[in-house]
Amino acid sequence: MTKYIFVTGGVVSGLGKGITVASLGRLLKARGYKVAAQKLDPYINVDPGTMSPYQHGEVYVTEDGAETDLDLGHYERFIDENLNKYSNLTTGKVYWNVLNKERRGEYLGSTVQVIPHVTDEIKAFVYSVGKKTGADVVITEIGGTIGDIESQPFIEAVRQISLEVGRENSLFIHVTLVPYLHGSEEHKSKPTQHSVKELQGMGVHPNIIVLRCDEPLEESIFRKIAMFCNVKPDCVIENITLPNLYEAPLMLEKASFSEVVCRELGLEARKADLGEWTEMVDRINKARSHCVEIGLVGKYVALHDAYLSVAEALHHAGYYHNVHINIHWIDSEEITAETAADMLSGLDGIIVPGGFGSRGIEGMIQAAKYARENNVPYFGICLGMQIAVIEYARNVAGISDANSGEFDEQCENKVIDFMPGQSEDIDKGGTLRLGAYPCDIRPGTTMERCYNERTISERHRHRYEFNNDYREKLQECGLTLSGLSPDGVLVETVELTERPFFVGVQYHPEFKSRPNRVHPLFREFIAAASKR
Repeated sequence: MTKYIFVTGGVVSGLGKGITVASLGRLLKARGYKVAAQKLDPYINVDPGTMSPYQHGEVYVTEDGAETDLDLGHYERFIDENLNKYSNLTTGKVYWNVLNKERRGEYLGSTVQVIPHVTDEIKAFVYSVGKKTGADVVITEIGGTIGDIESQPFIEAVRQISLEVGRENSLFIHVTLVPYLHGSEEHKSKPTQHSVKELQGMGVHPNIIVLRCDEPLEESIFRKIAMFCNVKPDCVIENITLPNLYEAPLMLEKASFSEVVCRELGLEARKADLGEWTEMVDRINKARSHCVEIGLVGKYVALHDAYLSVAEALHHAGYYHNVHINIHWIDSEEITAETAADMLSGLDGIIVPGGFGSRGIEGMIQAAKYARENNVPYFGICLGMQIAVIEYARNVAGISDANSGEFDEQCENKVIDFMPGQSEDIDKGGTLRLGAYPCDIRPGTTMERCYNERTISERHRHRYEFNNDYREKLQECGLTLSGLSPDGVLVETVELTERPFFVGVQYHPEFKSRPNRVHPLFREFIAAASKR
């Protein structure tokens, strides 16, 4: 029978529940168990797809096209299992489903209520993950903080699941903060006690308590929390802030985290094979030969989580090449023709990631121009590819007013635009080209050198496309259309083949990069940058 683990958070947000879930998933997988992970988010948006990156960080896209919370990126990078549309549920999606069922008459005239109808919808979603994946263990993170009014239906739903599957098949892990007061020079357990009390008041009794702290805890804290929170002494686990998040599974394993979880769930505590992961962490921590300076030019750089997967993929490439990646977070709104040289000189590579809207676009175009004219390795992702096309059309092909229909609807030369049959008169949510699509790679190109394959599959998240009316003109001027959809209709990648690395891709390769298996495009981008 599938086992269910529920992870909640208390005291404050941002404690690292997602890293705890991802680390536990990696540890259980290392013990030979098939693991699935999911996130329940209490906000009322149907998904984070229409939310500003400043509100919620990046939107992580799964293979089947679900727009999800960024924590799912941590799950995939740690556990190395592809997630799906059953891996993220929001309050908005729950009520959307419930109200549609009510309109169809599926409740047979019943008064629709939070209990049982809303909680049943949540429970069905949680159960579906185990059924779809055949997982031995499903780890479910409940977003938000205990005490938040919007998370109450989720807590009630998982309480009911625990009763339905039996205590022997379910486990509650509560992540809390243990603050250190420098005035009295001591850690304080009271916030944890109050958080657990609040959770118990909702009918949930945590089996394991994970203590987030910046400094090692004294032994008395563990005993005190175990006693006051009614858990076994070895079920209080320390989670110290680490400089390298990929060390988290190894740190937690030293505290016997997964062994305790197996014991409490009645699972055989098989020997954990963490050899490859330990090797990778050792490689990460070794002194690296030199520093590679990468300029990340974007419009959301004030919040680094807006480009979390891009930054992680860059670091993965650094681990592979044994170099340190120093990311310069450059606000594209500050780049002009006059400031570009000062702001971008000294960089070994320039990357322009995805984004939406017209703000900061001209600065990105200046960054692409600087990279092309100064032979700086350039990597354009999604919007970054479209920027490279616009810049090339303007400054090489002589189409001075070239632009995207997204940025200037009245523009005469829209080198980026809707494809025939598309329309801008549509809702913004869930209407992008989403999820995995195949791409055929042209031989003799940078793309072929990176992938060493002729057909690839990558995850997309965009609405506008390369305008085929300009294919011939741009190719005549030296732009290589190196990747096309299998039917030849959609331009997926462009490049300057004679350069060490000047590539734009319409998809998001960062979503498939792993710390122990870097994505080939990031690998070769950093290889070219490190040679500078």
